[in-house]
Amino acid sequence: MKQMAKPALTLYLAAPRGFCAGVDRAIQIVERALAKYGAPVFVRHEIVHNRHVVQSLEARGAIFIDEIDQVTPGRPVVFSAHGVPKSVPEAAQDQGLFYIDATCPLVSKVHIEAQRHHAQGSEVVLIGHAGHPEVIGTMGQLPAGAVSLLETADDADKFQPRDATRLAYITQTTLSVDDTAEIIAALRRRFPDIAGPPREDICYATSNRQTAVKAIAAKCDVLLVLGAPNSSNSMRLVEVAMRAGCPRPLLVQNAAELDMASFQGIRSLGVTAGASAPEILVQEVLDAFELHYDTQIEEVAVTREDIEFKLPRALLD
Repeated sequence: MKQMAKPALTLYLAAPRGFCAGVDRAIQIVERALAKYGAPVFVRHEIVHNRHVVQSLEARGAIFIDEIDQVTPGRPVVFSAHGVPKSVPEAAQDQGLFYIDATCPLVSKVHIEAQRHHAQGSEVVLIGHAGHPEVIGTMGQLPAGAVSLLETADDADKFQPRDATRLAYITQTTLSVDDTAEIIAALRRRFPDIAGPPREDICYATSNRQTAVKAIAAKCDVLLVLGAPNSSNSMRLVEVAMRAGCPRPLLVQNAAELDMASFQGIRSLGVTAGASAPEILVQEVLDAFELHYDTQIEEVAVTREDIEFKLPRALLD
């Protein structure tokens, strides 16, 4: 019996995609801590928002916890890439714990900006998503009530500062570039003298991945974003794809979540990955589609990334 030919599928692979320098550094920190100090190494919250990464580190001896009072005395604890409120390292010191801070340096930059504005007497506005670990960590750099959180342009229109002449804004690093620009524009219309960061707070990796998605979205019947539902940068990629003209952007965590029957009839597929999703998950998706389609892969690169962040000194010897 003659085997039916596979339908043709053009597969657009966005670049850059996947791990950023901050995520790569955070994972290396846990791996090196395990190599240097042995298991277990405790990690407060998910080191990055990806179950594949978390489970692979658990298999090597990492224990993920909610709060540092769950740390076994004498064992190291790592703080996640998203950053933590000041109260967390202070509590660790009080308990005599050895901790390693894996906060992304670009998040630490935002923390420093918040502290500088506050020290200069400015009221600080944070553009971000309520409840996200990065937002909790950033707001926790200053005393309670010192930071006002704005999530939308409507929030910016309604915001009433204590003193409109002493106002500064910072942003979460993993936001939609376009949404954030809209919120900043609303603030600047109302408060022309508001101070901002010397360079935008949205990180290079978030911006690059969104630009890459915009470059392929309109060509794609479906665009898959490999990432976790609690990953801010991954969720923003889905939104960006929709706005850029893809009729069906989808967030999937891995190839096992694919319902291949639901893709019947498509002729073009886009694939990208959030900054905390490893490339192996992308390859598994490509392999799944190659089983069912005659795929022609076209990588669309908008830039190349070569940024690396140094590891903490405690792990270098």
